[in-house]
Amino acid sequence: MKLDKAFGSLGGSFRIRSFEMNGHTFKVKVPLTSEMEAMQERLKKPAPDAEKKHYDDLTKTFLENKEALKEMEGIEVKKDDVIVEGRSLKELAKQKALAERRIEEMFKLLVPEEEGFDMATITYEMIDEMFPFSIQIELMEAISKTISPDYKDRRGK
Repeated sequence: MKLDKAFGSLGGSFRIRSFEMNGHTFKVKVPLTSEMEAMQERLKKPAPDAEKKHYDDLTKTFLENKEALKEMEGIEVKKDDVIVEGRSLKELAKQKALAERRIEEMFKLLVPEEEGFDMATITYEMIDEMFPFSIQIELMEAISKTISPDYKDRRGK
C-alpha cells in the first residue's frame, strides 16, 4: 500500500501552506524532493532565448555606435561581448535571465484562486506585467520562506 493512500485526501492538503502579504493570503504548494530537484536543474539555465534577448537589448546602443565608442575609456566592444568598466554585458544578460527564471519558478508554486488555472503555463512576462520588480522579489522571498522555513521560524511554534 502506498503511503499517499493511507492518508486519503489529506495527503495533498498537507503540502499547502499559506502566507499573508498586504492583506492578501497566498497559498503555496510545498514541492516534493523530486519536484524541488527538478526545479533546481531548471534554475541552472535561463529560459530559452531570454539571455540572447537581454544581451541584444543591453548592447543595441553600443553596437550601433561602435565607432564612436572606440574613443571612450572603459568601454570595449569585442567580437562576442561588450565590456563596460570591466563588466561583461553578456554575463549581465545571463544573470538577468537567471533571476527571471528563479522568479518564474517560485511563482509556479503558488496555488491559483481560479479553479483549473495551470500555473505551469505562466511566464516571466506575465509576472512582470502584473508586479513591479521589488514586489516580485518580496513575493519570491515569502514563497521561499513558506516552503522552507528556517529553524528560528519553526522553533517558536
